[in-house]
Amino acid sequence: MKALTTLFLLLLLYSCTSTKSTLKNIDPNAIRPKVVHNAFVITEYAKDSQYGYDADYPINLGPLYDKQEEQNIAYFLNALEGPKGEKLVYQKTATCCPFPSDTHGIGAGTLSIYEVELEGTSKKISLYFNIYEKGQIVCPKGLNIKKQ
Repeated sequence: MKALTTLFLLLLLYSCTSTKSTLKNIDPNAIRPKVVHNAFVITEYAKDSQYGYDADYPINLGPLYDKQEEQNIAYFLNALEGPKGEKLVYQKTATCCPFPSDTHGIGAGTLSIYEVELEGTSKKISLYFNIYEKGQIVCPKGLNIKKQ
């Protein structure tokens, strides 16, 4: 019985440490844009239509502390508008998709899902954010960069 319990614990430990990240767009050399008027200065558009819309291609804002998440996501979304200049209204709706991360004290991170609505329309989109890893910060397809 003791051997079975030890084997079970070893298998559990091994399965937790062998998990691989599915994130495809991490860039450890990416530089976070500067903030002007409570918004990131974003100058480029995503080349990949999955950027931000797919859990494997989140908007990587990190590394940040958990308490910095809300402010930095606001900086990101304040830099954008809808395709016809609509204001974005947003709220966090979920946390999902744990992945291994060397930048977080517990060795893992999660993604935050924000529901974004284009003001004056019924159009809603969900965007995935990662505050634990770095990546290029660009405008997702279907949205526009606000003129500053």
